[in-house]
Amino acid sequence: MTTTTSASLDLLRARMATAIGGRMPGHIERLSWSAGQLAGWQRARLRMLLARAIDRSPFHTARLAGIDPARFELADLPRLPVMTKAQMMERFEEVVTDQRLTRDVVDQHIAASVAEAALLFGDYVCLVSGGSSGLRGVFVQTAGEYAEFAASLMRRAMAAFLAGGGQLADGLVIGIVAAASPVHSSGMAAATATGPPLRLVSAPATWPTARIVERLNAAQPPALIGHASKLAELAGEQRAGRLRLRLRAVTSVSEMLTPEDREAISGAFGVPVINTFVSTEGLVGHSDPGGMMLTFASDTCIAECVDDAGRPVPNGTASARVLVTNLHNLTQPLIRYELTDHFTPAGPSAGGFLRASVEGRSDDVFRYGATIVHPFALTTALLRAGQVREYQVRQTARGADITVVTDAGLDEAALAAAIEQSLRQAGITEPHVTINRAAAIARDPRTGKVKRFIATSHGGRSPVARPGSETQAGGDGHG
Repeated sequence: MTTTTSASLDLLRARMATAIGGRMPGHIERLSWSAGQLAGWQRARLRMLLARAIDRSPFHTARLAGIDPARFELADLPRLPVMTKAQMMERFEEVVTDQRLTRDVVDQHIAASVAEAALLFGDYVCLVSGGSSGLRGVFVQTAGEYAEFAASLMRRAMAAFLAGGGQLADGLVIGIVAAASPVHSSGMAAATATGPPLRLVSAPATWPTARIVERLNAAQPPALIGHASKLAELAGEQRAGRLRLRLRAVTSVSEMLTPEDREAISGAFGVPVINTFVSTEGLVGHSDPGGMMLTFASDTCIAECVDDAGRPVPNGTASARVLVTNLHNLTQPLIRYELTDHFTPAGPSAGGFLRASVEGRSDDVFRYGATIVHPFALTTALLRAGQVREYQVRQTARGADITVVTDAGLDEAALAAAIEQSLRQAGITEPHVTINRAAAIARDPRTGKVKRFIATSHGGRSPVARPGSETQAGGDGHG
């Protein structure tokens, strides 16, 4: 089912280059669409999604009973029921439209492909997400569907590249400081988008800072994309002269971009920061360089900003949640799927695309003396362990105490050893990790969220903490 040879990875990269390249012109064209063109596209894609879901997904067949996809209108969407991550994970086999995609099969593939990207059954990209809730999510899509997602994320940068005289055949080169493992969305992109039209140069956020600096100095990418916390750290390296990049663009993903970090990054690299929201569920949004407001890819995902009762919030009012309908993933239909992010809509763009500001979600970073460790160093092993359903990580002097809500069969010693090895690779000497089982993890009574990463003071030093929780400005699983 899963092949992880270097030859197969080369074939996967070639396949992804062709898929992204073939889709990119259409994606760039849609950036200039009118509101009417966008609405027509959304209606057609939504009808296709509903037809596939009703026909091939037992979960959706039941919840969408009585719906006629051929007559369905965009205005009808709010009368469909809401779908949660807990429902999706509990009834995974009933949600997907290929019945070979059992939870066990997908989890086994994820565990086997944590180090090198591979496709399940020769066609499916399998990703995991923790999200700000700490509830593990598993997401499956075809390689072509993932290419749609990648194109929606990169099309604005590609449009600027082409407008400046660049050629698709040469490829847009971007340094990426994000997830190391291809079971995360950003890690999959970094592992597979390595040739024209998109050439990502990966320097994983879990690497020691000196190694990241060395890789980026050697590659000299004209653009850089990365987690906000890592970009802020690299801004310090740039100011100190150890990092020597001449950037034309810098983009923050996967975490809340604080005003302090925005100023530091822009000042060090001499370009205004582009902020993004990217969720593993498929929702993508971009700000203009230096801007605060995000414009979302409403042609690939419909996002409804609603209050606690599920009613649309007016412009200028923060939502309690966001309901996402993914228009390009027909493998695992997400129809009015709940994200717990808070969006404040600001009215549509001239082309009808959603515009909103986001209450970002960033995980804390841990500081061990002079060494800063990104959460991905701890979460990759947690997320690939299929038995782990929820988790909370509390920093200790030499590692972490991790509380997990888990199904039977978890090997706590092996999990602790894997996380300790990841911490060693991040530069921690003699790390120590403990795994503790719990029936549940306490949630914030106001937001219902779990604070997944708790940085503590020790040895007279205060670890660096950043507000919020996870994803590309926000987003429930992101990268």
